Amino acid sequence: MSRYLKFYGINQALRSLWQTLRNQLLLRLSLVVLVTFFFSLTVHAIATQPVANTPRPKVILISLDGATPDFVEEYLKAGVLSRRKGLGLLRREGVYAERNITCSASLTAACHVAIGTGSTAARNDINANTFHLVASPFASNISGFGAPIGGYSTIGPAPSVQPTAEPVWIGLQRNGKQVVAATFPGADGVDVRVPGLANSPIIQPASRRTVSYTVPFGAFAGVGARGFSLTAANFSSASSQIVTQLNNAGRISYSPIQQASLDDRFTVGGISYDIQVAALDTTNDRRTNYDTLVFFDAQIGIPAGPFSLPATGPAYVRVSDRQSSLFYLEGSSNQAGTAFYVSNLAPDLSTVRIARYSANAIPRNPAVQTTVDDILSNVGFWSPQPDFRITERLSPGFTTFPDLELEAIYEDQVQLFVDYQTRLALRAINQNPNADLVLVYIEQPDGSEHQFLLTDRRQPSDPTNPSTIGAGQDRAKVARYRTYVQTGYRAANRAVQRIINAVGTNRQGRPNSNILVVSDHGFSAFHTAVNLNNYLSRRGFDSTKVRAVTSGPAVNIYINLQGREPNGVVTRAEYATLQRQIIIALRELVDTNPNYVRGRQRTIFDKIYPRPLSADLNDPKFGLTTSEFVGQDTGDVFAIMREGYNFDGTQNPVVTRLGDTDNSVFSVPNFYGAHGYDPTIPNLSAIFYAAGPDIKRRGNIGTIRNIDIAPTINSLLNVPSASTVQGQALNIRN
Repeated sequence: MSRYLKFYGINQALRSLWQTLRNQLLLRLSLVVLVTFFFSLTVHAIATQPVANTPRPKVILISLDGATPDFVEEYLKAGVLSRRKGLGLLRREGVYAERNITCSASLTAACHVAIGTGSTAARNDINANTFHLVASPFASNISGFGAPIGGYSTIGPAPSVQPTAEPVWIGLQRNGKQVVAATFPGADGVDVRVPGLANSPIIQPASRRTVSYTVPFGAFAGVGARGFSLTAANFSSASSQIVTQLNNAGRISYSPIQQASLDDRFTVGGISYDIQVAALDTTNDRRTNYDTLVFFDAQIGIPAGPFSLPATGPAYVRVSDRQSSLFYLEGSSNQAGTAFYVSNLAPDLSTVRIARYSANAIPRNPAVQTTVDDILSNVGFWSPQPDFRITERLSPGFTTFPDLELEAIYEDQVQLFVDYQTRLALRAINQNPNADLVLVYIEQPDGSEHQFLLTDRRQPSDPTNPSTIGAGQDRAKVARYRTYVQTGYRAANRAVQRIINAVGTNRQGRPNSNILVVSDHGFSAFHTAVNLNNYLSRRGFDSTKVRAVTSGPAVNIYINLQGREPNGVVTRAEYATLQRQIIIALRELVDTNPNYVRGRQRTIFDKIYPRPLSADLNDPKFGLTTSEFVGQDTGDVFAIMREGYNFDGTQNPVVTRLGDTDNSVFSVPNFYGAHGYDPTIPNLSAIFYAAGPDIKRRGNIGTIRNIDIAPTINSLLNVPSASTVQGQALNIRN
């Protein structure tokens, strides 16, 4: 027993010694592991964030067209948008506005210029997306995106000696700052002239619309979208030349390659194209199982590549990818391109449905040509944009496409175009790391809200069937459309995060550049399309004397005044009479249909602003006087309808609303979302989120105005604002 106890004691001592040594060893190993782990984290953080002294823009302003604070906050709360990325990150690390009052009327061109100038629409003279310059012949209009910012002299006409508003980039550049604009409205390098006026002089030179690196927004290249429905009968064995070219390109088909003509011949940039398609079976399953289509120009065939941007070679589309493929129009003088999407491809080619998107190009104005060439060579041609003409079956060939396929096409275009705009912005930042201000425009979620904001029981889920309102709505479609709006917000939010990634964040997650994200306006659902010109005609107005120019739910009504319009016919005395009659007519336009109004009747117009009338008919400023809501080129009566009504969306043929007997003024529209209403309405509020090294304040800053953005940028860059600025710098630095 004693031997056993002695052995046991020795054994226990040895065990105790071993446990001590083992614990020390484990402790040291643990310390080594922990040090290694934290070292790897540090290395990873250094590798994934820009070095502290790496150049990056000081201020980046991102506009997300049509984003509303209520939707953003709802989506952040529900997890539709991440709280750690994009807008969620900016909200957490910086400030946000509960409401952002935008311009009147809340339209894209007008409100972007208000953001960019710090001045109201009446002051900066961009009052709508489309309006009439009073120096133009009476029937001529101008786009608000290409109109003179800050007005012009009607005498001549000529550039204004004292513009009533100044884009923020002019003052910054005057103070030695570098400004970059990636498709931001107003920064386009265009010489502005008077539409319809022969040999018009320049009324705003390109120099006032150009920055250090200016990328203008793309333009339609002359060929719209088209749909194609094919069957096996349209296909035949591919020519030996096409088979050889596909083999040389490394494209294998396990079934005989088939070929068809789309009968799609068009001319872009002086070059004619004849689009053909080949069908491939890329699955080695011993079955005839066509799954890929190849689109090419018959005159070029299928070159093997490689290709340098903007060239793409043929467009290969694998149907299971549910993604379009870009197609550069080789040789086009405007360097345009399109894309192809396959919405249905039966394995035996019995059913084939294809969408060719519209052709687009970047304007190559002399002032911006160098920048455009850089974009073409490094980002590519102007990508196809979300096209409502496809979804609404306005473009040829889409009549027989099912709703789900048309919706899938639109969703593809949303992803395609936001990605393109983001890459364009990233290229601009990459090429200008020392920029003081970068202006970025992202078109979403505006397009998705226009198309899919089916949120009011008075909206027909089938625009061709007026009874599909209320209980007749297709609830599955309503739910589906809700997800498409969310998709637009997700795409826009990803764009914001990619820009944040480009400039990096500090250890706390705050962006290394001051990033401000705004929108131009909010959004509201509408149920009724209004034909105002029909109404004015019914009220007896002569179209040679009175003309309405509409943008969404806003209208400028012009009187063809002698001495103002080049071909004016209305005397000053008659002008006063006509203006009063127009105001009375607008006030008397009412809706009495109980399916759409609550109560006996509802006036349609919410706001009516007449041009101030000079008491003296001999006043040299007669017909040119301005007010808080009326600028130089605003209509002689400017009016905004109530929510629920829109001048756009009238169908052809017109679809009568449920309960109406006449459709000449009110009718069923073919889309769902609108903006342009009174900007003080909550639905029309814009967003504002901001974070960065100079933004010290945190949390909700309450209600702001979009005209406060420009002076806030000036404050961040320590540059005084122009005397024309009406907004105030936001207190976000302290």
